[in-house]
Amino acid sequence: MIDHISVGVSDLDRSARFYEAALAALGLARLVTRPRTVGFGKAYPEFWINLREGMLPVAPESGVHICLRAKSTAEVDSFHAAALSAGGASDGAPGIRPHDRVRYYAAFITDPDGNRIEAVTFPAD
Repeated sequence: MIDHISVGVSDLDRSARFYEAALAALGLARLVTRPRTVGFGKAYPEFWINLREGMLPVAPESGVHICLRAKSTAEVDSFHAAALSAGGASDGAPGIRPHDRVRYYAAFITDPDGNRIEAVTFPAD
């Protein structure tokens, strides 16, 4: 349904380094580098960051977040740890999130600009 997504960032170099570390845990790599945008993905760019000069930090109450699928709980854990090591902040430690229809394992982070990114998997046990 969704082909790709993008988020605005205030410092392209800083954010590219951040996302290279965080997204590597999910098997995504930097595939495209242009003067004002960087694309990450597996076979083609699925996740883009775009320079927005003068951008203010994303307000925590904005309600916007992006969720990326992980293959395992270990990938979710690695994503969270890598994001924190690269300058992000935790917005929800890795763990089981019970829901009315499905049980899932997820972690939430905010990037250096306040974009909220989640990694999720659906463990069988």
